[in-house]
Amino acid sequence: MRSMQPRHKHAIVSRASVRLVLLFAAVLGVSMSLAGCGGKKPSARNVPPAPPPETQERAHERAPKAPVAPTKVDPKAPVLWTQEGYASWYGPNYHGHNTSNGEKYDQNGMTAAHNTLPLNSIVRVVNLKSHQSTVVRINDRGPFVGDRIIDLSAAAAKAVNVYLPGTAKVRLDVIKSPHPIETGGRWCVQVGAFHSGSGAKHLRKHLERRYPDAEVLQFQGPTGYWVRIRVPHDDKEKTLEAFDHIDAKEGGAFLVRLD
Repeated sequence: MRSMQPRHKHAIVSRASVRLVLLFAAVLGVSMSLAGCGGKKPSARNVPPAPPPETQERAHERAPKAPVAPTKVDPKAPVLWTQEGYASWYGPNYHGHNTSNGEKYDQNGMTAAHNTLPLNSIVRVVNLKSHQSTVVRINDRGPFVGDRIIDLSAAAAKAVNVYLPGTAKVRLDVIKSPHPIETGGRWCVQVGAFHSGSGAKHLRKHLERRYPDAEVLQFQGPTGYWVRIRVPHDDKEKTLEAFDHIDAKEGGAFLVRLD
């Protein structure tokens, strides 16, 4: 009897294992059948929620595109205006957003932001260290940072070796401009970026008292809160006077051309 007991137990365990395998196969078959017929899948924990409708609608705008060919210019074309300083670049966080001339920003396009050149100017950008160069069209305003003079698109930054280091010293040669560079234009002073809206509000109230004839605007941008001063008729000389008297304790003041 003792010798038979182990065999009997093994037989019971074996039959139970077979039943469990058959039951699991049946359940798996039903689950696969439901999935194949469009049945509801079980929800999983810790799965991030779907993006909001706005993001889904704009997904096609943010999708990577093929790089745009550089603007072609005559290599012997006379230089209308030149400037030296530091270049930086901006990319994914701005891709698909409106630029200052109303276009959608395309990080794969050969464009750039500059604070004072007329919009749609054609500019040759030369890396003073590597001597690489490319041609861009100015369609946006910026960079609103220290001594930087131009913000390149991601594609333009790659063309002149600015993308990986983040900044580089460059020379700008303006080849074409739709308006005179040194005269005319519509201008404003932009001050910021403030860490809080209260700081911007305090400056706006102060500037409204100092410049009762000017329009003083407060707004929030990707880098913080800003204040903009627009004198009557956006006159350049009066804007320069306001710019010379600005003392911003947070951020800095920038002279910006609007057209």
